[in-house]
Amino acid sequence: MVIRATSATDWPARPVVKGVRAINEFIIQLSEFWQYSLALVLLCVLAGYLVSAIGAAFRKRSSRRESAALLTEAKLEAERITKHADLAAKAEQLSLREAFEKETQENRQELRQYERRLSKREDSLDRKADLIGKKEKYVENTERELSVRQKHLSDKEQELEKLLHEEKEQLYTLAQLSREEAGQILLKRIEEEMQHECDALINKMIERAEGSAERKAKEIVATAVQRCAVDHASDMVVSTIGLPGDEMKGRIIGREGRNIRAFEKATGIDVIVDDTPGVIVVSGFDSVRREMARRAMEKLIQDGRIHPARIEEIVEKARKELDGVIEETGKQTVLEVDVPGVPHKMIHQLGRLRFRTSYGQNVLNHSIEVAYLMGTMASELGLDVRLARRIGLLHDIGKSMDHEVEGGHAEIGADFAKKLGEKPEVVNAILAHHEAAQPETLYAVLVQVADAISASRPGARRESLEKYIKRLERLEDVAKSFGGVETAFAIQAGREVRVIVKPDRVTDKNMNRLARDIATEIEQELTYPGEITVTVLRETRVVEYAR
Repeated sequence: MVIRATSATDWPARPVVKGVRAINEFIIQLSEFWQYSLALVLLCVLAGYLVSAIGAAFRKRSSRRESAALLTEAKLEAERITKHADLAAKAEQLSLREAFEKETQENRQELRQYERRLSKREDSLDRKADLIGKKEKYVENTERELSVRQKHLSDKEQELEKLLHEEKEQLYTLAQLSREEAGQILLKRIEEEMQHECDALINKMIERAEGSAERKAKEIVATAVQRCAVDHASDMVVSTIGLPGDEMKGRIIGREGRNIRAFEKATGIDVIVDDTPGVIVVSGFDSVRREMARRAMEKLIQDGRIHPARIEEIVEKARKELDGVIEETGKQTVLEVDVPGVPHKMIHQLGRLRFRTSYGQNVLNHSIEVAYLMGTMASELGLDVRLARRIGLLHDIGKSMDHEVEGGHAEIGADFAKKLGEKPEVVNAILAHHEAAQPETLYAVLVQVADAISASRPGARRESLEKYIKRLERLEDVAKSFGGVETAFAIQAGREVRVIVKPDRVTDKNMNRLARDIATEIEQELTYPGEITVTVLRETRVVEYAR
C-alpha cells in the first residue's frame, strides 16, 4: 500500500512530509522483494511513529497557540490597565486642576474685595484727611480771629473802664456825692423797683385766690342745684319705667288715686303719670329710694295685682332686695380695691354710691379710679399703698349721705370716718380733698391730685369730646400766639401747657416774663375749672455731622 501526500500543507511540518516520501519509496522497493506481513509491521510501526509525531506536533502547535493567545490577552489586559490608569490619572489631574482653578478664583475674588475695601478706606482716609485739614485751617483761622477779637475786646474793656471811671468821677463831681452816698441812692432805687414787683405779684396772687374762691362758689352752687328740682337736673333725679299698655296707668293710679298715693307714701318717691304713651316716671333726690321705687314698680307691673296692701308688700321686698345688692356691691368693691378691715357700715355706704352720680359721673366708679390712682402714685413715692387706696376709696363716702345730713360731703364723710375709728390720716385726707381743711400729710395732697385727674379726664363728666378738644386747641393757640414760641402742647387733660421757645429769640431772663404773659392771656381768654400750669422750656442744641 502506498501513502500519498497530495500537498505539503496537509501535514503539520515539512520533515514529516519528507519522511512519508522516503517511506513510500522504501515500501515500493520492499514490496517488490518482501512479503506483505513485514510491510504491515513496518506500516504499523510507521503509523505509530507518525501518530506520535503528529500528536507532538499538534500539542506543540496548541501550546504555541495558547502561549500566543495568553500573550495577546496579557498584552490587551496590559493595554486596558494602562488606558484605565491613564484615564484615572487624567481625571484626577483634571479634578485637581479644577480645584486649583476654583481656589485660585476664590483667592482672586477675595483679593479683589480686599482691594475694593482698601480703596474705599483710602478714599475715606483721604476725605477725612481733607476734612481734618479744613477743620485745622478753620480752627486756626478761628483762633486767630478769637485772638484778634479778644485783644480788641480787651482794649474796649480798658477803654470802657476808663470812660466809666471818668463818668463816675464827673457824676461825683456834679452831684457832689461820695461813693457811699451814691451806693445808698442806687440801693434805694432798686428797693423801690423790687417793692413794685412784689406788689404786682401780691395782686396777682390775690386775683388768683379770688378766682379760686369764685370757682369754689360755683361748685357749691352746682351741688346745690343738683339737690334741687330744677329743669336741667331732671335727668339726674328721675327714672323712666316702660308699661305694657296705657291701660296700666289707670291701675297704677287706682280708684281716686289711692294706689299711687300708697306707693308714694311707702317709697317717699313721686310718681308722674302723664300723657306720654307707654311710660311713667318716678322722681326723687334720694337715688337709693328712687332705685327701690323703680324696682318695686316694675314688680307690680309684672305681677298685675296693684292695691295698697300689695304695694306695701312689694315695696318691702324691693327694699330688702336692694339692701342685698348694696351690701354685695360694697363687699365686691372692697375686694376689688384690696382694702381690708373696712367696717360694715362703711361697706353699706360704699354700696349706696353705686346709685349716686356727680356731674354725670358715677361716684362709686370715680372712687375706685381715685383709689387706683393713689395706689400707683404712693407706690412711686414709697408710701403705704393700701392706706393710699383706702383714702382714695373713702374720699367721697359723704356723698352717700349728703341728702340726709346737712353740710358738704367732705365734712360729712370725715365725721363718718372719724366715728368709725378711721386713722387721722384718712380723716384729714377726706376733709382736705376739697380744701375743707389744710393737708397734714402727703396722702391728703395725693387725693386732691387723683380726684382732679379722675374728674377731668375726657369723658368722665358731661363735657363733650368736641368741646374738650376745642378747649385744648384754644389753649395751645393762645400759647403759640406769643413771639419766640416754637410750639406748645396741652397735657394732663388741659391742666398744664408745655411751651417750647426758640433759644435764639427767648433768653433765660425772658422766660419768667413770657410764662407770666401766657398765664395772664389764658386767664383772660379761657374759662376752665381749677388752674392751668404754664411750663416754658428752652434748650440749646449743638449738631455736628460725622462723614
